[in-house]
Amino acid sequence: MGQDALLKARQDWISWLSLERRFAANTTQAYCHDVDAFLGFQSGHRGGPLSLHDLVDLKARDIRAYLANRRSGDNPLCDRSVARALAAIRSFFRFLERRYGLSNADVTYVRGPRLIPPAPRPVSANTAFEMIDLANDADQAWIGARDSAVLTLLYGCGLRISEALGLMGNCANLPLTLIITGKGGKTRIVPTLPATRAAVLSYARQCPFHMDETTPLFFGARGGPLQARLVQGLVARMRGALGLPSSATPHALRHAFATHLLQGGGDLRAIQELLGHASLSTTQRYTEVDPAFMMSAFSTAHPRA
Repeated sequence: MGQDALLKARQDWISWLSLERRFAANTTQAYCHDVDAFLGFQSGHRGGPLSLHDLVDLKARDIRAYLANRRSGDNPLCDRSVARALAAIRSFFRFLERRYGLSNADVTYVRGPRLIPPAPRPVSANTAFEMIDLANDADQAWIGARDSAVLTLLYGCGLRISEALGLMGNCANLPLTLIITGKGGKTRIVPTLPATRAAVLSYARQCPFHMDETTPLFFGARGGPLQARLVQGLVARMRGALGLPSSATPHALRHAFATHLLQGGGDLRAIQELLGHASLSTTQRYTEVDPAFMMSAFSTAHPRA
């Protein structure tokens, strides 16, 4: 099992991440970059090309040496990037064990940095409304309607930007509920508000391009699919116009959706389902934004409160 076998195993792993695990393209690319850097380091560390059997012989100290190397130099990795690099390495070794029967227990002995997830940073309700209104102010009316509809979907339905831009043209007349496929292929049902349906329909009526189930719902100015970077650029310009902090991003509208539901008395489990979070602990981060929710739940539910 020489270098060619290792390269084939690496390619099989990438295909497995994309096709079976259904990782997002950006995540797959980041994992691939991390594992390539790891293999390159170990090759130099051992003084020659690696084989699959060389990976089986690696010790925990070899993996720690790689992580220490990534922390140093002119462009050191932060704790979050180091943790992702270790997750990529573990994923690769798990794949080698399942697919090729090659096991290395030392990988499990390496511990990454302890990460404390930052609390979500939503925008206020008034700011969300201002952003949606300002999006309408474009040189071409249909582009303004498009941008406003996209932001309304993020705030009104709690969609990720990739989920909103992934909608097809047959959603121009939004139904009362949307079936959304999010991260990891997880499917959820999201209700749509009348204001959201009206914003999307207004855009669809003004859009100069034909749309159906084979076309995207949101078009760029030249007729191709609208790209996320254009929406991110739009929100960046809004930050300057409205004097907003750098945390005011398209994703902050999704945070606002969850936070404002929580403040309005929404159930944490229901919000978890609406957001498509695999773990309730991820949704619980929103209680850090609004500690009054915890006190309200306590006062309402505890029999001696």
